[in-house]
Amino acid sequence: MTEPEGAAPPIRLLLAEDQAMVREALAALLGLEPDIEVVAQVARGDEVVEAARAHRPDVALLDIEMPGLTGLDAAAALRRAMESGAEAFLVKDAPAAQLADAVRRVLRGERVIDPVLAAAALAEGANPLTEREREVLRASANGATNAELARVLHLSHGTVRNYLSTAIQKTAARNRAEAVLIARDKGWL
Repeated sequence: MTEPEGAAPPIRLLLAEDQAMVREALAALLGLEPDIEVVAQVARGDEVVEAARAHRPDVALLDIEMPGLTGLDAAAALRRAMESGAEAFLVKDAPAAQLADAVRRVLRGERVIDPVLAAAALAEGANPLTEREREVLRASANGATNAELARVLHLSHGTVRNYLSTAIQKTAARNRAEAVLIARDKGWL
């Protein structure tokens, strides 16, 4: 595509979304914008870095939950993501015009946060789990026994039991499986 003399080059966009229909629809709608060019599309979170290196986008539009990526599971993760450099948070069912506007605003150096996500993040509060409690909960997600967790994490059986017990209490869960689900839903893992 040839640009008119003096026109700014199009905004190069990387789109990461695991649902093919949603990804293709977003790519088609955003591709209709005269100043946006979708240069890469990926379906997995662990493909984002490689695609960004290969295609050098100006902006990456990422789904919160994708396979291959621990990612941002819930609005509570909003704070952590912003601290690590994310500049915009929108729900993926936002109108295409709103997404295109957000892409432009991010490129101008603005932070863009969907008000619903911001309110949800504030409502969730800070993560009460320590790093070690998160590590033990994540490792227990596949149903491992305390003895297996102790061996894998190089901890004593009693230490694993104590971390799990504390995590269960902090999440107000009935058991470790429920604690994992609650912590994931709140973006604490």
